Amino acid sequence: MKIRIKGNSVRVRITKSEVTQLCKEGVVQEVTPFISGSFTYALRSQDVSGLTADFQDNTITVVLPQELVKDWEDNNRIGFNGSVPLGDGQNLLLLVEKDFTCIEDRGEDESDNYPNPKLQH
Repeated sequence: MKIRIKGNSVRVRITKSEVTQLCKEGVVQEVTPFISGSFTYALRSQDVSGLTADFQDNTITVVLPQELVKDWEDNNRIGFNGSVPLGDGQNLLLLVEKDFTCIEDRGEDESDNYPNPKLQH
């Protein structure tokens, strides 16, 4: 799982096995250790009406509706997006996507990524 944060935007990309885990178990998470503590980011599927997210105890949790996630591993849907009002006139933009292989080799293990549709003939 990869996370990218820029301003009021959080983007998460997950591999094939992580999509399967999310569909079957309802949760996927990663932990990044630092000297003074750990940073955790997680995806959960729950009975909610739209994407939402929160940050507590050094953990970003993005919650997706169970109804959308339940068959995700078996369909061609790339991802989900949403916007969470923050109460101060701002919104938190959320994007969760299947992780595709890169067009150019970047030296990363991409064996569990989805085939990039731009590389299909």
